[in-house]
Amino acid sequence: MSGRAQLMWDEAVTAYDFGPGHPMDPIRLSLTMRLVEAFGLDKAMRVVAARPAGESTLRLVHRQDYIDAVRAASADPRAAEPEYGLGTADVPAFASMHEASALIAGQSVGAAEAVWRGEALHAVNFAGGLHHAMPGAASGFCVYNDAALAVARLLELGAERVAYVDVDVHHGDGVQAAFWEDPRVLTISLHEHPRTLFPQTGWPEETGAPQAEGGAVNVALPAGTGDAGWLRAFHAVVPELLAAFRPQALVTQHGADTHFEDPLAHLTVSLDAQRAVAASCHALAHAHADGRWVALGGGGYAVVDVVPRTWTHLCGIAADRPVGPEAPVPDEWRHEVFRRTRQWGPLRMTDGLRPEWKDFAASGYDPADRLDQAILATRRAVFPSHGLLP
Repeated sequence: MSGRAQLMWDEAVTAYDFGPGHPMDPIRLSLTMRLVEAFGLDKAMRVVAARPAGESTLRLVHRQDYIDAVRAASADPRAAEPEYGLGTADVPAFASMHEASALIAGQSVGAAEAVWRGEALHAVNFAGGLHHAMPGAASGFCVYNDAALAVARLLELGAERVAYVDVDVHHGDGVQAAFWEDPRVLTISLHEHPRTLFPQTGWPEETGAPQAEGGAVNVALPAGTGDAGWLRAFHAVVPELLAAFRPQALVTQHGADTHFEDPLAHLTVSLDAQRAVAASCHALAHAHADGRWVALGGGGYAVVDVVPRTWTHLCGIAADRPVGPEAPVPDEWRHEVFRRTRQWGPLRMTDGLRPEWKDFAASGYDPADRLDQAILATRRAVFPSHGLLP
């Protein structure tokens, strides 16, 4: 093992830019990296810039005709074809879109390679987590599905079982679709209920193809779910399934849009609970995957107050240099935020909360509680396929 933790970073990933007014503002990436540097975490991790994903790598998940369409729209945005999800309100075409998207995908693939080959125990690409892109179409701000490509590359390198855990507020539909028929992959997504949020998928009954029954796991959380419910649901589903599946590597997606300040969704999760789940994913990687952990970013549209702090906590956990919740945010970073946005950044690395949750097995099921209904629906749908009691 040449290094415990690796951070995938190339400033050029900020070229993934859909233009003014689009929620996916690339400033969230550069501000995160500046905060990582302000805490000195870049010195505690090996910072690596991987090459863009080439076509043979992209074809592990994406169809050739779709890659060709992205290339064409990248060369001339006016040529974007909406039937491929390009040139839409969610995914406007922009010059060099293929190059920027392939670069982000390359960072996640590089993270997977480093972890599998033993060059790092943990690897983080917070620019990644673009989990909505489908094999043949862009969707939900996502052009190439770097998360699915990271999983596919692990399989290509010889992994026999890979688990993917997605805690973005939106369903990880593109990753689920990519491995719907593959029993080597377990995809778990905790997300706001599809009745109230894009992409309107991720029902508990979506459990995988017959040859991969139980390979897709979906926890559809009621709108308004906060820290206690979010953590209860995570711990009621994820640890038991990972213990049963015994993955050789764990890939996690840490969209920050579950936060109560996020403008595009309706959960009420705090930064402190997001930090707790990141720490749990780290512990679960060590407990069930020999420590092999690839951690990705994802959604998150409170680009000053939330995203940089959440993903800096993720980097600190991966580097075994966790940033304390009460740590003050460095002044130099706050001044950089003001210079670039004319907003003052947050003062501390916490929302001031101490999240607590009740264990589902210990406290029992409440049939009148909507959250417990969601948890039990998921457990009933998939636990028996893994030899577990609902």
